[in-house]
Amino acid sequence: MGHDGLNSWGSPLHLRDLSDAHAHAFRLVPSSEDLEEMATTLGLSSVRKLKFEGKLIPVGKRDWRLEGELGATVVQPCVATLVPVTTRLDVPVNRTYIADLHEEFHPEQELEMPEDDTVEPLPATLLLSTVAEEALALAAPDYPRAEGAELGVTQFTEPGKAAMSDEDTKPFAALKALRDKIGKDGE
Repeated sequence: MGHDGLNSWGSPLHLRDLSDAHAHAFRLVPSSEDLEEMATTLGLSSVRKLKFEGKLIPVGKRDWRLEGELGATVVQPCVATLVPVTTRLDVPVNRTYIADLHEEFHPEQELEMPEDDTVEPLPATLLLSTVAEEALALAAPDYPRAEGAELGVTQFTEPGKAAMSDEDTKPFAALKALRDKIGKDGE
């Protein structure tokens, strides 16, 4: 059993098969196809670069802690102008995988438990690429803005106020003339 899963993008990792005697370092760098696929999944224009590295640390005999760093460059359309916005992300990624998680949580107590989204049940197989993808989804800006772009608040004015200059109305006047003409031809 090789440990390729530690360093290859889409390989499932069997945590139960890893030696719990020491930490296992990993370093994932996806191929350009992987990056394209991830961009599509996450609704990004593109993911230019991504590196996910860190280590899996045994906790006791069966549990694992993942401590990593995700570095990525993502491109998204600006929410105001749709100009591509490039964001450089460097985020710490921490997860704890507990073998007997379900036994510790009793349904009636669940409401009082603080939500800790870094603690998960130990999966049969762990995809480090999925962990990277989730971390990227959380880290990517929700409302990317191009520099100097304001959200288009100025385009909307209260009823009764002239929002447009004469220049702005010209295309509409031409459109109206065209519409009138089509209307007459159609009769």
